[in-house]
Amino acid sequence: MAASKKMQPCPWAPREDALYASYHDEEWGVPEKDDRALWEKLVLDGFQAGLSWRTILYKRENFQKAFKGFDPQKIARFTEKDVDRLLNNAGIIRHRGKIEATIKGAQIWLDMMESGEGFSNWMWSYVDGKPIQTNLKRMQDVKAKTPLSEQISKDLKKRGFNYCGPVIVYAYMQAVGMVNDHLTNCPRHKEIAKMG
Repeated sequence: MAASKKMQPCPWAPREDALYASYHDEEWGVPEKDDRALWEKLVLDGFQAGLSWRTILYKRENFQKAFKGFDPQKIARFTEKDVDRLLNNAGIIRHRGKIEATIKGAQIWLDMMESGEGFSNWMWSYVDGKPIQTNLKRMQDVKAKTPLSEQISKDLKKRGFNYCGPVIVYAYMQAVGMVNDHLTNCPRHKEIAKMG
């Protein structure tokens, strides 16, 4: 097999960064259907706004501890005292707007769950419950946003969610497997396609 045809992981996850490589190889693009896990990822992607995903990935454990395992029932009851505690936590991104958006998002999430609509059902309805399969060969072909991510962003904002612009939403869609944007030359492309 010619060297140019050899299967290689997506170039955005350098092999020398073990945590990033592991995220690419085991998590990114795997279809996630759990309501709470989907919401946690949306929150983390919101915290990423203006930063790199690598920054969030390296602080993810701290975020999980600081936000009580991303349990929406606990976060929905956070008070100003909790906001102050989080603003003083050097292990996370200390941004008042994003912290307050997380608390508000937990309340919206609970409303969706209590109404029977469900967060996972709502998110996955945009792709009819099945991941969109792309066949991209080069990183330059990967989009930053799409008309669908713009629509989902608009609908999330209409519900009251914040820090969910179309670029963040598209990164989220890639991460939770709503779209398979592993390059065709990446071994994970076919593996993820089978999961869909």
